[in-house]
Amino acid sequence: MLKKLLLATVAAASLGGVTLPAMSQDVIVVEKAPPPLREEVVPAPRTGYIWVAGHWDWRDDHYAWVAGTWVRERPGYVYHRSEWRQRDGHWEMVHESWARGDRDGDGVPDRADRRPDDPNRY
Repeated sequence: MLKKLLLATVAAASLGGVTLPAMSQDVIVVEKAPPPLREEVVPAPRTGYIWVAGHWDWRDDHYAWVAGTWVRERPGYVYHRSEWRQRDGHWEMVHESWARGDRDGDGVPDRADRRPDDPNRY
């Protein structure tokens, strides 16, 4: 048993230089910064949809451009686009998500926020 544990520890330690996705499916961690965003022509608005600008994704050990696209609106939800965040000397990719009714982005769902649209509350 101890031998298997030691072998597993050595194997895990040997992967230290390899970029692996984080434990969560929604976050990818890499060592090098993403390239600058590409310029895209934003199409005219479409009723019932929101435009999601393109972004760099991590696929097969390199950055790959994902072009912008239309996403169907979800009433009562706010869309958060995919983004890269620099943290502790590496880059984390947080994939797109929908948050229930947090229009002002303060982390408090609008249903629990006493003044969600008050611009002077801070």
